[in-house]
Parts: sequence; structure tokens; C-alpha cells
Amino acid sequence: MSDEGRGEVRIQAGDFDLSRELEEIKKTSRTIGGVVFFVGVVRDFSRGEEVDRLLFEYYPGMAEEQLEGLRREAMERFGLTDLRLVHRSGELLPGDNIVLIVSASEHREASFKAAAWCISELKKRVPIWKKEHTRSGEVWVDGGPSP
Repeated sequence: MSDEGRGEVRIQAGDFDLSRELEEIKKTSRTIGGVVFFVGVVRDFSRGEEVDRLLFEYYPGMAEEQLEGLRREAMERFGLTDLRLVHRSGELLPGDNIVLIVSASEHREASFKAAAWCISELKKRVPIWKKEHTRSGEVWVDGGPSP
């Protein structure tokens, strides 16, 4: 998907703009009383090793479809007003943003619960793979794409 896309669900190479995402989601309804952001960030260590960079690959079409399904389910389950799910692809360095979940609802509790549920489910369901590059080599975390 395009880095310039403004959909509720996106996979993109470029970074996301938190201010723009907040303004866009607030435009969807005047009933929004709480917006929760979860931003996943590249750490410089993993399993006791320094991480030089991460590589994210995904299954085009299927990953977006799974994100859409996750969005629909979360909207219904938590009674959200709106929800955005954005994941980056390609090579990322320590300190770079990886994933963004923006949940909006009338009251904060639903937004907090939805954001926590979404990141857990995204990691289980969506075909996005992470390869860690460290000084001792590289490894696909929790498997990787099929050859």
C-alpha cells in the first residue's frame, strides 16, 4: 500500500505522523471522548543481543485483509467509534516506529482495552514477519515467510 494512503488500515514503508493521525481520527465523530495511541518502536536489543536493524516483510493482500478483519472485530467487541491500524514494512533502525494503533471511543476504557487487544491479536494473526540483524547474525523471529 502507498505511504501516502489515509485508510484505517495500512502497511507502508514510511513513518506515520502522529499529529496527522490524531486529527484524522477526531474528524470521524464528535462523540469521541478518548483516543489511545499504541506505538511499537524498534529496540536496540533483543534476547540479550544488540540489534542493528529489523526487516519487516508481509504477505501482500492477505496482511491487509487480516488487518481489516481485526479492525472490524475490535470495533464491534469494544464499541469503538473508530480504529486505525498501521504497520511499517522494510528495514527499520533502533528508535524507528514500527506499528501504530489508534483507538477512539466515547469513553477511555474501551479505547485502552481495544489498543491492548489489537496489538496482541495483530502479532498472532497478521502475516507480517520480523528479521533481527545482530552482530552474531540474523534470525527470523517466530518463524518467517515461507520460501
